[in-house]
Amino acid sequence: MDVKGKRMLIIGAGKSGVSAAVLLKKAGADPVIYDSSVKLDIQGTIDKIDERLDPADRGSVGVFIGVPDEERFADVLVLSPGVPTDTEFVADFKSRGIPVWGEVELGYLFAKGRVIAITGTNGKTTTTSLVGKIVKDWYEKENKPGKVYVAGNIGDPYTDIALDTKEEDTTVLEISSFQLETTDAFHPEVSAILNITPDHLNRHHTMKNYAACKGRISLRQNADEWCVLNADDEWLPEMAGKMNCKSFFFSYTKKLKDGIYVEGKDIIVSEGGVPQKVMSTDEMKLLGAHNVENVMAAIAMCLKFGIPADDIVQSVREFGSVEHRIEYTATVKGVDYYNDSKGTNPDAAIKAVRAMVKPTVLIGGGYDKQNEYDEWIESFGSKVKALILLGQTADKIEACARKHGFQNIIRAESMEDAVAKAYETAVSGDAVLLSPACASWGMFKNFEERGRIFKEAVRGLKG
Repeated sequence: MDVKGKRMLIIGAGKSGVSAAVLLKKAGADPVIYDSSVKLDIQGTIDKIDERLDPADRGSVGVFIGVPDEERFADVLVLSPGVPTDTEFVADFKSRGIPVWGEVELGYLFAKGRVIAITGTNGKTTTTSLVGKIVKDWYEKENKPGKVYVAGNIGDPYTDIALDTKEEDTTVLEISSFQLETTDAFHPEVSAILNITPDHLNRHHTMKNYAACKGRISLRQNADEWCVLNADDEWLPEMAGKMNCKSFFFSYTKKLKDGIYVEGKDIIVSEGGVPQKVMSTDEMKLLGAHNVENVMAAIAMCLKFGIPADDIVQSVREFGSVEHRIEYTATVKGVDYYNDSKGTNPDAAIKAVRAMVKPTVLIGGGYDKQNEYDEWIESFGSKVKALILLGQTADKIEACARKHGFQNIIRAESMEDAVAKAYETAVSGDAVLLSPACASWGMFKNFEERGRIFKEAVRGLKG
């Protein structure tokens, strides 16, 4: 895409905004960044940009705080994922026919090669990581030319690697609803929507809006391409009928004539009503029913991408847990500690609770995304023996828990305090699980930082 000399207004000076500025400058555009935070380290942001540019281009990207009134004549508006699209500012650009791009759209417009894309409320990171491993292993085994990139909402922004990609490469992308809001040309060869459960309603307002954002992942796919969908989900079977591409379903609860499902411990692929076992769940290193779903989705996507089943299964057998997703951390005095900081909504946290096989001390709470917590509390059963709460939602969750008859609630002021109180509460044979059911914002930069602090605190106990 030719953007030489074009004025590109980037909103948001975080990781995504910096990557967008670097890509656009390298492509010959004239980018400028604005951020609303009065705490923004302007020089630090400029330094991050300059260290990735050629010497001749350093110092050429402006970084400012505030609302960019004089920049409204930009050729393109580039939004970081955290910037809402329903603001008056964005509407003004759209009304004047000025393109509004996000990280994924911008990356796609400059990238080359094949694309696999995964979205869903929960399971995105695990499934994306697994698909990335399967495709990388296949490339290596077949001695295929090119590279395999894993990017998007996981690890590196798509814009970080877009200019490096070549036609023989494959990019596996994890994509959030925020990123999908600003896609248009984006066109994966194989996509997946793992599930749609309540999340980010403070941003999307209604479940219908949220589901529509997720559905955009298949917007440009054609009749020869595939979208892998969860047959057990409330929203997805109906959405499949409105897609331009072919659908391939997976299910944990029922047999499928065409799709992939689990029967006992067998994962079975059926096409045209002919079932064939591909592997046993006993061969997986991952814990929990939700991870069986993730594995089925990954298998289905890779089959539709053209990878032989035997190669896929070998990679699945080798795949361990993803950091911050029911990640085993340590055993201290007979108590197992697990980091599920990626459990940023009630549905994800329910899956983590169900994966536990020991009496569990649960650490929860965080930023309020306007979610409800009844189903999460109801999932505790006799498994959760104590709930340690911190963050903005602590009062709301405690009230919900007491309403459902759960009374053993402990308050903590920080993650270190929560781990210390879990250590005091748990006994040998128990588990301690960080699975907050809430976003990390307010107390932490992101869920990764929250998880790292949890692990550091646990290792401090061990020390």
